[in-house]
Amino acid sequence: MEYRILGKTGLKVSRMGFGGIPIQRTTAEQTKKLIHYLMERGVNYIDTARGYTVSESYLGEALEGIREKFVIATKSMARTKQAMAADIEISLKNLRTDYIDLYQIHNATPADMEKIMAPGGALEALQEAKEAGKIGHIGVTAHGVETFRMALELPWVETVMFPYNIVETQAEDLIQACTARNIGFIDMKPLAGGAIEDATVALRFLRSNKNVTVVIPGMAEIREAEQNLEAMENAALLTPEELAKIEKIRQELGTNFCRRCNYCAPCSAGISIPAVFLMDGYYSRYGLQEWGKSRYLAMEKTASDCIGCGICETRCPYQLPIRQMMKGIAEKFGK
Repeated sequence: MEYRILGKTGLKVSRMGFGGIPIQRTTAEQTKKLIHYLMERGVNYIDTARGYTVSESYLGEALEGIREKFVIATKSMARTKQAMAADIEISLKNLRTDYIDLYQIHNATPADMEKIMAPGGALEALQEAKEAGKIGHIGVTAHGVETFRMALELPWVETVMFPYNIVETQAEDLIQACTARNIGFIDMKPLAGGAIEDATVALRFLRSNKNVTVVIPGMAEIREAEQNLEAMENAALLTPEELAKIEKIRQELGTNFCRRCNYCAPCSAGISIPAVFLMDGYYSRYGLQEWGKSRYLAMEKTASDCIGCGICETRCPYQLPIRQMMKGIAEKFGK
């Protein structure tokens, strides 16, 4: 296993970490077996979140007796000081630990970031928890390049988590900037939320980028971990055959895949178009039907609110048939 220093945190982490979304569809006992297997193979980075239902609690049970072997990262959608302080305490309890190595602001927009940093915002709770030793470091996760760009300029940001994979390469220059600024880059959605079926070539592509500190594929079974580890431990250069596969994947997904660049915004009806596609991805490709649907239905504006104006399609750099896709998603979810 290759290890890297996670930017200015100074934490030594395995190049491949564990993404804790999929364990929502398994059991606590299976999670424990998986975590012990990963420990034996040298994986020491675990990612979870307050929003991943049972993920934190399953991991807390699995980590009893071996907590010191891992770097634990979780995250919260809280935007106020009070809500963030409460979430930190819940995370500590769920994970059965007295400290969390990395606590992240989850899926922030630029407007969220302003609120987080304002008086009474979530950042105050994070900084107080850090001073108290409850958390070690502070990071930001995002799906939009605007937030990524903003995070790079903030001195308190120690890590950034962002989607990067074969078909989502819109942030490559920002990922490179992380290295220059000693900010750890955590690569989420390495398989594009399950859209990329060839996990081996997808992970080999990411391993070849020296600016990626840690990759966190979601795993629920040991067989998935075995395949992912084999890909990440292969240090050989990408072969011509693999490069051809990568280009084929780009061609196949390039015309019907949302990269969450957010160029389609603002929507005339107030829909967060990338978020709608993200929830559909969880439902359709990630095996998280109930979770994906519940998050989708909780959105203030859904695909059924589309008025069909088509303005978003004129802005989309990938010429996605957004109106048609919205109609299909509305029919699928019934809203």
